[in-house]
Amino acid sequence: MNNLSKENLSKKDLVLIGLMLFSLFFGAGNLIFPPFMGEAAGEKTWIVLLGFFITAVGFPVLGVIAVAKSGGLTNLAKRVNPVFATVFTVLIYLSIGPGLGIPRAGSLPFEMAVAPYLPESVSLKLALFLYTLVFFSVAYWLSLSPSKLVDRMGKILTPALLALILIMVAGSFVKPLGSYEVAVNGYETSSFFKGFLDGYLTMDTIAALNFGIVIALAIKSKGVTDEKKVVKLSIKAGVMAGGLLAVIYAMLAHLGATSRGMFGVSENGAQTLTNVTTYIFGKPGAVLLALIFTLACLTTCIGLITSCSQYFTTLSEKISYEKWVAILSVFSLLSANMGLTKILSISVPILNAIYPIAIMLIVLAMLDFIFKGSKYIYGLTILLTGVVSVIDSLGQVGMKIDILTNMIAVLPLYKEGLSWLAPAILGIVLGLILKFIKDENISTNRDFEGQMSN
Repeated sequence: MNNLSKENLSKKDLVLIGLMLFSLFFGAGNLIFPPFMGEAAGEKTWIVLLGFFITAVGFPVLGVIAVAKSGGLTNLAKRVNPVFATVFTVLIYLSIGPGLGIPRAGSLPFEMAVAPYLPESVSLKLALFLYTLVFFSVAYWLSLSPSKLVDRMGKILTPALLALILIMVAGSFVKPLGSYEVAVNGYETSSFFKGFLDGYLTMDTIAALNFGIVIALAIKSKGVTDEKKVVKLSIKAGVMAGGLLAVIYAMLAHLGATSRGMFGVSENGAQTLTNVTTYIFGKPGAVLLALIFTLACLTTCIGLITSCSQYFTTLSEKISYEKWVAILSVFSLLSANMGLTKILSISVPILNAIYPIAIMLIVLAMLDFIFKGSKYIYGLTILLTGVVSVIDSLGQVGMKIDILTNMIAVLPLYKEGLSWLAPAILGIVLGLILKFIKDENISTNRDFEGQMSN
């Protein structure tokens, strides 16, 4: 009975891990993009949400599962090439971690939910420093004990975050906003594809490649050691977190869609939520929103610091996990106060370039029961996807190379921002052909050798 108990999670522990995974995903971007999207989409909100759910819910959940099944991101990326595995994994952890995700998690809640309500006599620089000092100190302390994350986040932080969001949504039913308006800003024509691309902005598909190892370790910390059961439990936790994300996104999009008739089109999702909470709750709405933003960003920040520290520890035995937590916390504190704009200008194009690669790596991992880890399929698919996505991302930041840009401009779905999709499919097809030829040659050689031996 003891061995059995160690190889299974109780329903309570599984729910706590599912809530923990939800909170790792749900940061500031997840909070502000759905209402802003709903505000512009109006009557097309639910069509837009279908596309949004694919990249903001489906692929993040599949990413966690893919990493769990592969035994880590590095093992998954090695199916392409060992050099690619090192470069891609480091880029993923740097860009989503200290290069963008962690500093942004500290500065965004202050800029969006605190700064607008401070008196003019207060120095914004000093206030930002004090806020981020407390924020990253708490994140540092909570990240020091990853084995306790399930209890701390699943039992305390996540329920508190969900309660605050539900209070906000419930208030909109008590004091209704308005009806859905006509779609604008491109949502009226390419509703589904706009939603699909909007899901990129959450960055959760890339984050999932980081968080997969955190969830696997959280499950193992509860005594589960069998790898197959770790994968099965990761799938259950992922589905649970994904379902919760979809429900919250739908609620927030509804808030945005019903707010436009009263407030018009906002500059960003934070303004949308500010208008809504102020209308429903008055001045206390600002406090409610500040708490929601802070909790959402804090949980994501803890997940990123934890996963990045765990990965960087594997690169060098000289620096311990605890030291990496300290390094990342201090660096992110400084970046959030001094150099975030410059870091964003470098990191965002990198994210745009690697997002399609991350999506296809997850797709290949989920279909590996067919592909059997074929270097041809993995290599060609990621190569063609990467070339097109890099060219496209360079063009988006004004670094166009006319010949190359003109070449990808003729690809299907170029205008919709999905020019990489056709090359990705081509890579799979070519890889399958080469795999088939190789398998046939091996089979022929074996038959020939068998005949010779006879």
